[in-house]
Amino acid sequence: MDTKRHVLSVLVENEPGVLSRVAGLFSGRGFNIDSLNVAPALEDGVSHMTITTYGDPAIIEQIMKQLHKIVTVIKVTEFEDIPAVEREMMLIKVQADGPLRGEILRTVEIFRCKVVDVSPNEMTIEATGNHEKLEAIVSLLRSFGIKELVRTGSLAMRRSKKND
Repeated sequence: MDTKRHVLSVLVENEPGVLSRVAGLFSGRGFNIDSLNVAPALEDGVSHMTITTYGDPAIIEQIMKQLHKIVTVIKVTEFEDIPAVEREMMLIKVQADGPLRGEILRTVEIFRCKVVDVSPNEMTIEATGNHEKLEAIVSLLRSFGIKELVRTGSLAMRRSKKND
């Protein structure tokens, strides 16, 4: 079975109960939402949901069809074959005692992250990037001792067309 990560962009009418209906669609059919980000869109009365989930092509097709059946859903886009920019933000607090600080700072610099809080034995780092980049950062910082981690979930947008 080809289960991989999929990013869905869903434009919905901004009204009470929409989030509940979308989440209910997933849970009612046994699908999992890996991350969910919801915020107002450019148009008044419209919200933009970015949902990441895992599944094979048949499951993703079923999810898309079911989303289209929800009356308040305006548009659904799956970014599988569409050039897109995807970003997440993460705050990660790591153990940062004495000599480890320099090594942590080098790692932070390599990934173009920012140190946003420091205490005598901890650092909080802000990182933005695509899903793979953030997974790589977590993997490297794990050896220092991760104390806490929070992530926004993905945001995705179609890339601009390039003029040839």
